[in-house]
Formats: sequence, C-alpha cells, structure tokens
Amino acid sequence: MIQISKSDARKFLLTKHHLYGKKVLRGKEDILAFIRQVGCLQYDPIDVCGKNAELVLQSRIKNFLKSDLYDLLYQERALVDYFDKNLAIFPIEDWPYFAREREMYAEKGRSKDEIDKVCHEIIETIRVEGPKTSSELEYEHKVDWYWGHTKLSRAALELLYFKGELGIHSKKGTNKRYDLMTNLYPESLVTAPDPHPDLFEHLCWRVKRRIGAVGMLWNRPSDAWLNIRELKSAERKGVFEVLEQRDEIIPVQVEDVKEPFYILALDLDLLHSVRTLQDKSNRVEFLAPLDNFLWDRKLICALFDFNYKWEIYTPEVQRVFGYYVLPMLYGSDFIGRIEMVCQRKEKTLTVKNVWYEEGFKPTVGFKKRLDERLKAFMVFNDCSQVKWMERDEKK
Repeated sequence: MIQISKSDARKFLLTKHHLYGKKVLRGKEDILAFIRQVGCLQYDPIDVCGKNAELVLQSRIKNFLKSDLYDLLYQERALVDYFDKNLAIFPIEDWPYFAREREMYAEKGRSKDEIDKVCHEIIETIRVEGPKTSSELEYEHKVDWYWGHTKLSRAALELLYFKGELGIHSKKGTNKRYDLMTNLYPESLVTAPDPHPDLFEHLCWRVKRRIGAVGMLWNRPSDAWLNIRELKSAERKGVFEVLEQRDEIIPVQVEDVKEPFYILALDLDLLHSVRTLQDKSNRVEFLAPLDNFLWDRKLICALFDFNYKWEIYTPEVQRVFGYYVLPMLYGSDFIGRIEMVCQRKEKTLTVKNVWYEEGFKPTVGFKKRLDERLKAFMVFNDCSQVKWMERDEKK
C-alpha cells in the first residue's frame, strides 16, 4: 500500500488532469489526446457560458476554440457522440466496446413496438435522400418516450441512434441531423464485434476506464460509475479485487482518509514524480459542472475540503448559490465559485456573483490572474467585454 499526503494526492490529480502549472496543451491534436486519456467527456446541451464538454476543454487547452471540438466530431469524425458516462463524447475507436449498450436498445426500449414499424422506412429514406432531422420526417403521431410524449419521428430517430444504426451527422444548437453510421465512419469499425463479450471482462474495462477518467477512485458508490448498469456493489468489489491481483490498479492510502483509493498502474510513475514536485501553481481555472475531475464529489470533499453541488436541478428557493455555478481552482486549491452568463447579443460575459471559500483572502496577485482568466473566458465565449454585476466578491 502506497502512503501519500493529501497535498501529493491533490498534485497527482491536478497534474494528471493538466490543471496544475503552466497550460501547455493546444490545438486539435491535444484535444483528441486528452479525450483519449480520460475516455470520454460528459455531454450536456445547456449553454449558459459554454456547454459542459467545451468547459472541460477550455480549462486544459490553451486558446481553446469550440470549433475545434466540432471539427473533430462532425468533420474529421475522430470523435463520436454516444453513451458512456450518460451521453458523452469519446474517440470513435472505442465504438466497439459499447456494443452491449446498443444491443440493449435493440432488444427493448420505450414504445419500441410502435417505433419499430417505421424504422426500416426511415433508414431507406435516409439512404436515398441523405441526412434528416426529425422535423423533415412526416411522423407527427406522438408516442411515450424517455423525456415525455414526443413525435414519433424524433423517437424513431433517437432509437435508431441508440441502436447504433444512425449517427449524428451534424448539430445546429440542439437540433440533430442523423445519417447512417456506415456513411459517417468505416463500416469495419461500426460493425466490429465487442472486444469483451464476457461481462466480467467488460466490467473490468469499464472500471479501469473510469479510474483513468477521474485519476483516482475508491471502491464505493459514486457518480463516477453512472451508466454502468451491471456494476452493482458485489460486482464492483469483485472487479477491484481482480484488477488489483492483475497489477492493473494500485491501492493508495491518503493521510486522514480511511478508505484506500486506486490508481491505474500506468500512472505510478506520475504519482512518484509529483511527490518530489516543488513547483507551485498560481493558475486560475473555472471547471465544468460535470468535469471528469469532479465526477466523485465525495472524493473532492475528502481530498480538497470542497463541497460542490450543481444546483441546476435544485428549486430556486432552495439554492445556496445559483443556477449554473462553476468551481474556481487556484493553484492546488478550490477557492470558491463563480456564476457567469454569456449574453450573446450584446457579446458580453457577465459575472453575476463570486463566492470565496471561508479563509481565502483575494490578494492583488490573485485578482490580476482572475481578471486575465476572465478575459480568456470572454474570448472562449466569443464575447468582447466582461461586465461585473457586483465587483465586491462575496465570501
């Protein structure tokens, strides 16, 4: 059992996530490399000051352009939209590993019998006429669907997408245009068999992928395991035991934390390197609400003493902070939260509120770096000015 301090655990996680020290990643090659490292980025369509996947990348990639992500998705096709940790973006080469997900939707699904009656006709229409949106198909009848009653055309396109027969050709806002997967990606990849037909080996692959996505995880319930349906407590325990026996994961005991964490064996050298790291980081970053780094909020609380809740689904009267509030990172510490809104017509990034953690005193140097980060965030959102609603930051 490797024994490390909380300080080393923080530096390990931050360094692995490219959040510590100078920002060196840039451009599409590094975007793709980072997504390959973490496995996937969780997708969320809400855009207050950037969508979740965009927010994840802007905190790692120097001068990140949203268009670079969408080029990789819909032009170069190096990435794909599909289910991993819920809806996600991941490298197309990982497509075969999610065959189980597609088979599940092929076998069952809400209103499946009714939807199946029109699926063949829709596929033939797309084959002959090209990519389609739901509004371009004449199936107005409504059916019961996962997000409520919706038009048969939308439900059918989404089911075909869930089954892996259709993929997303392009997006305009949240409006999706679908095409045949074999028109978008190599058929040999689209139809490749599951590399892990054995369920236990599949779960081993998923657990290692999630540990790599966060950097360090413990064998306990966590949002980091979301959408791995077969991974119940007993199965998770068995997977951890086998992966440890195979020397694919390594237990790490962090000071003042009772339960051990686990890292990938591939990250052992990184762990050793940060233990001798003397450099300090004065970098300021705003993190996405569903950032891979934050997938296990209890882990963040245990290691960083920072309690974060995304209050978007909390009734307004019960919110402590706000609707879309981002954690603020300064060096190796979470020092507060910030609420920003991008007003696109006015090309203005409005800072509505800043709340600092108890005990943190903003220095002149910190405020300078915060303003620099806000200017970069303004450019990321294609705005031309930053406006503070209240310059007196809250504590």
